[in-house]
Amino acid sequence: MTESNKNLKNSDIGYISAINGSLIEIKGLEHQIKLHDLIKIVSYGIIGEVIHIHSDHVVAQCFENLYNLKLFEKVINLHEPLSMELAPGLLSNIFDGIQRPLKEIFINSKGLGFMERGIEIPSLSRKKKWHFIPTSKLDEKLSGGDVVGTVQETPLIEHKIMIPPRHSGTLSYIVEEGDYTIIDEIYRLKNRKNEVALNMMQKWPVTTNRPYLNRISPNQPLYTGIRTIDLMFPIAMGGTVAVPGGFGTGKTVIQQSLAKWCNADVIVFVGCGERGNEMADVLKEFTKIIDPKSGRPLLERIILIANTSNMPVSAREASIFSGVTMAEYYRDMGYNVAVLADSTSRWAESLREISGLLEEMPAEEGYPAYLPSKLSSFYERAGVVKTIGNSASGKDNLGSLTIIGSVSPPAGDFSEPVTATTKRFVQAYWALDANLAYSKHYPAINWLDSYSNYPDYISEWYYERDIDWPEIDIDWFGCRNRVNEILSKENDLKNITQLIGEENLPEEQRLILFISRLIKEGFLLQNAFDNIDNYTDIKKLLGQIKLILLLNDETKELLKQGFFIEDIKNFEVINDILRVSHSVPNNDFDQILNIKVKLLKEIQSLKLTSGGIKR
Repeated sequence: MTESNKNLKNSDIGYISAINGSLIEIKGLEHQIKLHDLIKIVSYGIIGEVIHIHSDHVVAQCFENLYNLKLFEKVINLHEPLSMELAPGLLSNIFDGIQRPLKEIFINSKGLGFMERGIEIPSLSRKKKWHFIPTSKLDEKLSGGDVVGTVQETPLIEHKIMIPPRHSGTLSYIVEEGDYTIIDEIYRLKNRKNEVALNMMQKWPVTTNRPYLNRISPNQPLYTGIRTIDLMFPIAMGGTVAVPGGFGTGKTVIQQSLAKWCNADVIVFVGCGERGNEMADVLKEFTKIIDPKSGRPLLERIILIANTSNMPVSAREASIFSGVTMAEYYRDMGYNVAVLADSTSRWAESLREISGLLEEMPAEEGYPAYLPSKLSSFYERAGVVKTIGNSASGKDNLGSLTIIGSVSPPAGDFSEPVTATTKRFVQAYWALDANLAYSKHYPAINWLDSYSNYPDYISEWYYERDIDWPEIDIDWFGCRNRVNEILSKENDLKNITQLIGEENLPEEQRLILFISRLIKEGFLLQNAFDNIDNYTDIKKLLGQIKLILLLNDETKELLKQGFFIEDIKNFEVINDILRVSHSVPNNDFDQILNIKVKLLKEIQSLKLTSGGIKR
């Protein structure tokens, strides 16, 4: 992001003519500079981005505080937009909103923990060497996105060194296998005009989508291990989700669970505008988590971006686009990437603050009128795509980018502008309910207010993994519909139950209330900190819900034969069903089969004995 001050033209030098919060007005650059170009205040090393160009001045938002700044300070044009450095070294790293490496900054601060204003540290190490293995051969014709070699970035992720987009030519030189830094010359491309020397690093502007061949419809779920999500409100790889919820409803825990358990290859976690101590706890937690799939530290497939509420709002506004740009880079390698943004409300607040400083006409609740277009430009970068490069096998290379954005509506008001606008651009919506959270029902996803538009796309994937029980012939899609139907009927009965009491309802309606309680307490309720309950695989999930639905179907038949709901509530197997979530490991499906056998035996025993008092 920085350039040498030498050999500057007069047109590259301006001066500050006005200061307004995090914005500065600059005279002298208006005839040469481009919109979104970076500028630098020479004396302080402060970086800014041009957001308005007028006939006699330009306006720039600065990514650091402007305390003690004076008028007429010299400003230079850096002739490049805010861009991410993309190369080996991104994983396991922690950056701020404009990709400054916080680990390196902490080391340079000698443990004091303060970020010096104007500090100039490369985003990625120029000294660390990576073991490069070439995969392309001399005289091979290559274009943007093609892989020339690989680097084992972490034990979990192989980093593919790709030709930068918009480059093409014949491979005229490539180094032998060995250790190199990201700025060493690795290969050269020759075309009719010239020969270009390239290294492992490429840069890409944060506001520009990386190119791809075309989008394809999603057909696989981002499997999370959270039963409420995977059955009721699933998300497809390449999908978009909003997670709105007030304070204390569990947004951060859901984000951490997704990072730990979801089947994405790479995770980009963006902490945007959250409190500093809360963000520190999250970062500390991530450093301790072991990836359950590999037994390695989870950080080996995570990029962390931390831009807390006490950092400048301009950097916060850039942070989620910084995160999604890095995610697109790994998507282009053919990986499934998930971006977890926590939270987009704080990001929107930074837009509102900057808009206020610019004296723009405010829209609802003071947010700028372009809030919808900004949100859509973020969520539209999700998707499953055919990348512009080909894999080593010559087949089309597919990658996906999934975006899951937390929203923190003030006082839990889901009608406020950020939540309502976000809802227009996402295909799944996990509404976190404060009442569920206060009653210790986690995850606090309200099954009446939430929705997902992905079941039709991914039902085939679940169908291929279905468990075949002759006693209940429904698949994942059928289970989902049945559960939704039972919970909806239970909600319809709430008012009448409060008026006349549950004991005065007909037996069929009492059965609905009983089964819905089993679903909520034995299936939807999940403990993210329990060693067994924190993750449920697809086989156990289907076994659990089919046990409950089998009980529902068999009980309906018993009621038709004249038995009472109290006879069913006395079954010993009910407690076994309730305990499945935290007592049956994923790899011990036989226990669920034994519970099914026990259930059928108890039902048969009730039919054969006179213990049931018939109506």
